[in-house]
Parts: sequence; C-alpha cells; structure tokens
Amino acid sequence: MYIEFRHLKTIKAIHEYGGLARAADILCISQSALSHQVKALEDQVGMELFLRRSKPLKLSKAGHKLLELAEKILPQVLALEEDFAGLISGLGGRLHIAIECHACFEWLFPVLESFRKNWPDIDLDIKPGLSFDALPALQREEVDIVISSDPEELAGVVFKPLFEYTPTFVCATNHPYAQKEYIDAEDFRDQTLITYPVDKNRLDIFSQLLTPAHIEPSAIRQAELTAVIILLVASGRGVSVLPDWVVSDQKYKHNFVTKPITKDGLNRKLYAAVRQSEAETPFMKDFIHLTTKQRI
Repeated sequence: MYIEFRHLKTIKAIHEYGGLARAADILCISQSALSHQVKALEDQVGMELFLRRSKPLKLSKAGHKLLELAEKILPQVLALEEDFAGLISGLGGRLHIAIECHACFEWLFPVLESFRKNWPDIDLDIKPGLSFDALPALQREEVDIVISSDPEELAGVVFKPLFEYTPTFVCATNHPYAQKEYIDAEDFRDQTLITYPVDKNRLDIFSQLLTPAHIEPSAIRQAELTAVIILLVASGRGVSVLPDWVVSDQKYKHNFVTKPITKDGLNRKLYAAVRQSEAETPFMKDFIHLTTKQRI
C-alpha cells in the first residue's frame, strides 16, 4: 500500500468538512479530482473509507484508521516545514554551546539572556564542554559552538575571536605575596593552588606558565564554584588564578588582593569555535557580536 501526504490531507479534510465539495475547495482541487483520489486510495486499501449514504459524509472503520495516522503525521510534517522555513530565513535553528571554561558562566548568562530575546525560536542549550571532548563533538554536529581559549587547526571549523582576558593571581590580603609587585612561576612552588575541577593541562596557569617552567604547586585543591574558590582564598586556605572578569566582579567583596602574573602579565584570548558552514548564519553572528559587546 502506497500512501502519500496528500492522501492523509484528503482524509482529514473530508472528515472535518463533511463532504467532497467543501474539502475540494479547502485543498484547492476539483471535486472530480478529489473523488478520483479517494477511489484510488480505496482501491489500494481494499475497502471503503467513507459511509457514502451518510450526510455529512462519515468515515468508515478503515477511514478512521487513516485519520488516526493523519493526525499523527501531518502535525509532524508541518513542524518540520516550519523548522526548514526558519533555517532558510535564518530565524530558526539550534545553538547548543559547549564551554571549556568554568569561569565563562560569569559573563555568558547575560549574553544568553539578550540572545534569547533576539532569537526566541532558536533551540538554546549549554553543555559543560569540560566533561567531554568538545571540539570533536562540534565536528560531529553534537554541539554548535565551543567556547575555548585554545584554537586548533580542524577541518571544517573556524575560531572566531571574542575578547582578550588576563589570568590574575588572587590571594588573601594578609598573604605574604600581597605586597609583591607581580607573581612568578617560582612563587607557586610552596603554595596550595585552588582551581576548578579541571585537568591541569586545561588551566591557563599550567599551560602558559607552570608546566613550561617545570614547577608544581605544593598542593592542588579543587572547587566547583567561583564563589567558593574566592572564599577559600580569602580565608587563607590557598591561592588561585582567575580571569580578570571574575576578580573585577563587584559581587565578590571578600578580603583578597590581585596581582599580575609575571612582570608583563599573562594575556589570553577567548574564541568561539563554530562549523565553517554555519559561521555566517545571522543568529551565530549575533551571538558572537553580543559576546564581544558584553566584554567591552
């Protein structure tokens, strides 16, 4: 049996409008053509689909079976058509974001709030990219954008620069290093370093300073939340290195001081990795614009 979408639309229209004439008008075909279509469908099914002596025209048991199918399939087809229309117009789509940076949540949520207002039909979601290999997931189309500070040469992926940031040393106000002009790699050797629960190779302080200098802190303590890290630091439980946007946030008013790392400071850049085929879609460009604007 071969059933087309038009057959399902026909069954539904005749059922809703109670006759061939009105259904034909709604479907924009002649009554004769509609009648032939019904007859051909009944020949396929092998039984009548309507009780023809009833007024208005009523479905037979076989007709009701097809109506049930139509009521399941047609809304799904309509939703798919709307999705395609949104993709074509650039007003619809999906933006699933993977973040390779715990502290990024500090500035990301205001960006997402503005984005949601601008693009209400975009399917928006956040996936913690530290829990899986985010960039290969981007290539497999499991996510649509990866926030990362480590650009790579990947087929079909472009890295859009967002903004520069400065990893900053944080210690308690009564810490011996509070009076130093800046912090060097050697200064970490006898310290407890408080970090996010991330492999140290993915932390700026290790990749940019400590690992090249072959220096390890005396201990590493991990905390999930930025507020907890700052509280521990202010309590003298250790030192930390956080992005400048975190330590400048006025909601953190604990007793701590900040110092540049090395005499010239550590300067890093954050990127949005996106598939090249989607880099110029309107909503993707707007997300990148909003992110850049948020940090100005």
